[in-house]
Amino acid sequence: MQFDGEKLKQYFSNPPEDISLADIQLDRIPSHVSIIMDGNGRWAKAHGLDRPEGHKAGVVSLREAVTTSVRLGLDVLSVYAFSTENWKRPQREVDLLMKLFAETLLKELPLFYQENVKLRFFGDLEALPEKTRKTFQRGLDETAQNTGMIFALAVNYGSRAEITRALGLLASEIASGNIDASTITEDDIQKNLYTAGLPDPDLLIRTSGELRLSNYLLWQLAYSELYVTETYWPDFSKWEFLRAIKSYQGRERRFGGVK
Repeated sequence: MQFDGEKLKQYFSNPPEDISLADIQLDRIPSHVSIIMDGNGRWAKAHGLDRPEGHKAGVVSLREAVTTSVRLGLDVLSVYAFSTENWKRPQREVDLLMKLFAETLLKELPLFYQENVKLRFFGDLEALPEKTRKTFQRGLDETAQNTGMIFALAVNYGSRAEITRALGLLASEIASGNIDASTITEDDIQKNLYTAGLPDPDLLIRTSGELRLSNYLLWQLAYSELYVTETYWPDFSKWEFLRAIKSYQGRERRFGGVK
């Protein structure tokens, strides 16, 4: 996707000492960046606040990440918003997250219009509260004609469940005689994943220093580059985003081959 040079320079003005736009090769920006947004609770604790305040602060960082991605010309930004395991958290926290999802989406619709962002969700959305589902559908409907960056949110998502579901769909097709089991390809599996139609992430960013994938995009991340920062998600800024891009550009992607 193309970027606006003037807006880009203005957005990244007044850089810190260690990173600036000049450090980035603008012709090598990854197409798809995915983020595991981690550390909201620990950020809140470090600031003497309740966990919900960490999630609210994380929303501010997410807005900045969307704007940064648009300015850099990404085709896709995806984020891990709520996992299938997150239902195990205290009910008060889960309720707050569902409320935040709905309120934030409605609040940010003007930004999505302004930046021509198209929304997408992936995960088992049927298990979400009705109000949340309806709000998500409104976001999808109102950004359906946008032609810019795709902003994809993983909600009630777990990669093992996703792969199991995909295999179940293929098994049904085999049982119906629509496909031959001996001819199944990776593309057939890919087409039955929640993320069908999206390119695999080029770069995965994980905040808060945790060195694990947390059941996120296990199929899609097979050849993705990983960037882990100790920064908690509420403190993740456009400059940390640039550091991740710079790290990505300093690597040679071989996809299992030799160059």
